[in-house]
Amino acid sequence: MPTELHQAPLDGQGLRIGVVQSRFNEPVCKALREACLAELRRLGVADRDIALCSVPGALEIPFVLARMAESGGFDALIALGAVIRGETYHFEVVSNEASRGIQTVATDYLVPVANAVLTTNTDGQAEARAPVKGAEAAQVAVEMARLADWLAGFDADVEDAPDLPAGPR
Repeated sequence: MPTELHQAPLDGQGLRIGVVQSRFNEPVCKALREACLAELRRLGVADRDIALCSVPGALEIPFVLARMAESGGFDALIALGAVIRGETYHFEVVSNEASRGIQTVATDYLVPVANAVLTTNTDGQAEARAPVKGAEAAQVAVEMARLADWLAGFDADVEDAPDLPAGPR
């Protein structure tokens, strides 16, 4: 029997999603937010099930994500922001540390986190990518929340594993 690939559905009905948005580079972040929220709604996530917070900049995003994750009240989280290269090393520090903090939340709390903090060289690049990246973040959050649900069905007792094809483990 061949191994089957499990791909989680993009069905957001009943999911609770936390979104944290940076205000720095506000026009780009607004475009990210609008695209993200529109896609979450298209995927069936109800407005009442979306918690949206804003923070000053990308470095503050992981703190709020961690508090949301710690609450246990969210199926997935989304980070929205834009870090645009300037003339100093600050770009690298903010980009790297924000990304590290976002990933740490996902692994420490075992909650899916879609990272849509853009890191670009120019304002134009960020403006062009924002609508696509915002929508993709919503899709990632929903898919990963559904995959996390599927994975939660596994435990030490292999006999109770959900929908797992027979075969070597």
